Amino acid sequence: MKLSSLALSVLTLLGVRLTAADPAAGPFRAGAAAVDVTPSTLPVRVNGGFLEKVVSQIHDRLFARAIVLDNGTTRLALCVVDSCMVPRELVDAAKATASRATGIPVERMLVSATHTHSAPAAMGCLGARIDPAYAAFLPDKIAEAISAAAGKLEPARLGWGSIEAWELTNCRRWIRRPDRMLTDPFGVVSVRANMHPGYESPDVTGPAGPIDPELSLLSIQTRAGRPLAVFANFSMHYFGAPPLSADYFGRFSAGLGRLIGAGEDAGFVGIMSQGTSGDSHWMDYSKPANKPSLDQYAAAVLQRAVTAYQKITYRDSGPLVMAEARLTLRRRVADAGRLAWAREVAGPIGERAAANQREVYALEQLILAAEPERELKLQAVRIGELGITAIPNEVYALTGLKVKAQSPLRATFNVELANGAEGYIPPPEQHALGGYTTWAARTAGLEVQAEPRIVETLLGLLETVAGAKRRPLAAAHGAYAQAVLASRPHAYWRLEEMISPHAADASGRGRAARYEDGVALFLPGAQSAADGISDVPEQPSAFSGPQINRAPHFAGGRLRAEMPALGRTYSVALWLWNGLPAGARSVNGHLFSRGRDGQAAAGEHLGIAGTALAGATGRLMFSTGEGGAAPLVGRTVLGFRRWHQVVLVREAAKVRVYLDGNVAPELEGTAEPTLAADAPTVFVGGRSDNAANFEGRIDEVAVFERALSSAEIGALFAASGRRVAR
Repeated sequence: MKLSSLALSVLTLLGVRLTAADPAAGPFRAGAAAVDVTPSTLPVRVNGGFLEKVVSQIHDRLFARAIVLDNGTTRLALCVVDSCMVPRELVDAAKATASRATGIPVERMLVSATHTHSAPAAMGCLGARIDPAYAAFLPDKIAEAISAAAGKLEPARLGWGSIEAWELTNCRRWIRRPDRMLTDPFGVVSVRANMHPGYESPDVTGPAGPIDPELSLLSIQTRAGRPLAVFANFSMHYFGAPPLSADYFGRFSAGLGRLIGAGEDAGFVGIMSQGTSGDSHWMDYSKPANKPSLDQYAAAVLQRAVTAYQKITYRDSGPLVMAEARLTLRRRVADAGRLAWAREVAGPIGERAAANQREVYALEQLILAAEPERELKLQAVRIGELGITAIPNEVYALTGLKVKAQSPLRATFNVELANGAEGYIPPPEQHALGGYTTWAARTAGLEVQAEPRIVETLLGLLETVAGAKRRPLAAAHGAYAQAVLASRPHAYWRLEEMISPHAADASGRGRAARYEDGVALFLPGAQSAADGISDVPEQPSAFSGPQINRAPHFAGGRLRAEMPALGRTYSVALWLWNGLPAGARSVNGHLFSRGRDGQAAAGEHLGIAGTALAGATGRLMFSTGEGGAAPLVGRTVLGFRRWHQVVLVREAAKVRVYLDGNVAPELEGTAEPTLAADAPTVFVGGRSDNAANFEGRIDEVAVFERALSSAEIGALFAASGRRVAR
């Protein structure tokens, strides 16, 4: 089976080496086994935190759980280990041993870590050094699990399914207010986004990314219907358990068999693999603290899994295909100045463990410089019509959603920390926001463009195993979007993008816009009713039809477009969700601006007033730049973290702004133009000079070359299904 010509050329440019298994379908056989990998000697070092821990207690047992599948032509193995992370070199050693015992080629083995933070240090990371005795012990145990599963092969049937669990995972990486930024370990105030802000923190404006709520299951039964194994996948980082522990992954694995009637002595193997959870965790920081116990959380995940399991249908035969690629990526090695700092800080450490973050990151700079490139092993698996990808990284939910949305196999899930542990791979636009998951170290050291290169490679592998091209990314139009398009806009930016910096123009006129640094993508967008950060997005949506409506979160950056033909009469309709409370700063934020980049003396700016305008804080305002007339100000204080529709109508010197479908203008008056009619650039989410840029989400931006009437504005709002505020 061959790649499409486009995918093949891309992978050739990437320097990828590909191997794929035979796609022929045949009757399934399967075997499953679990091998205890709890250390036999204590104490052990534990990683998963910034600093090293040494523990001498076992809270619950650790396992390597394996499945081997065969269809008469192809045999492959999937193994998940209760470990925070397992390095490529250790995995390769385990595969080589297992291959000698079973005859399964190493490139048809997928070995991943659950990412429990309560397991022995199979590798060194941050301030935790490797536990050498455990690292020597683990490879043979992984190989033993794979070999045991291969020795239990019997006729089987396979099925797969999924269910959404929105309330069980949340984005843990939040965007900080511009006046509440943090300092990184190198002494630079660079952190616009970071993990775990605290419940209902006043320091943040919203999550930095979406979540992947899908809980996926691959179920394996005997031909008679007795459960043999379930391989599950969910994008939730870990719960938190005292070491040594398999965390919620272990409780899921132990509990699933009982709930689906597998029997106590039937040899059933339950497996929970780690999904794309690099920026996800169970805490909902938008609400007051509500911490379930580890057992309660595991029970909730199990309940959802059982619901999905009961709906699975099975096949006795089908294709088994596996493809592998190797991709070499650069690491972000420090410059000469930072390396000199690192040597100075690291010099006195000697053989002891790092004592603080400063020492940790000094040592990490030297490690990256000593090995400035890493080869990654990426895989895609096809089991019947199910696709699985394997990624040796900690992966943001957005990246997993990109792969799922474009996979040629509609049932697809992603396993992270598979076949190695090469650190976080933030989408490129997230690097500009800083924070722990971007700080250069083995845990986050790959080049800024690592994520798109990895995604492209995975999609090529999926095309190989599926024998079909990837699905294109395309936004669907609901009633509101259709109403906007029927009104013939000059440009219409739906802002549904998963990939920066291009923002598509849905009008068909080719007036694409561009995201600047400081914009996060693919958050839930404007809704007909919901406003809350963790509300389940509406589906179907009045904005995006059968899809979830999406929007970017502006965090200091802008959207910009060149519109030289836009004259003195025009209209702009947009939706906003303000992440800053009224009174947070002198100007709350600018929504739309027209002017020359870097200049504000002459321009047209629509924003939200702050403390600088007495009595107007939190209300819409329109100004014509520094030195112009006094701003025009609206009547209504906008809701904090609530969606609003705003329509600006500029008709020569006349200005009207409408709010939330009201036929009466929110503000109106006269403002003589101070800007040349052919001023080429418009900005969304900020002012032309970058002063008081907006903090929050903006969605569904439509620009018209004419003055919309109040009736047209009311009709647009009505198409959203949202109630008119009176």
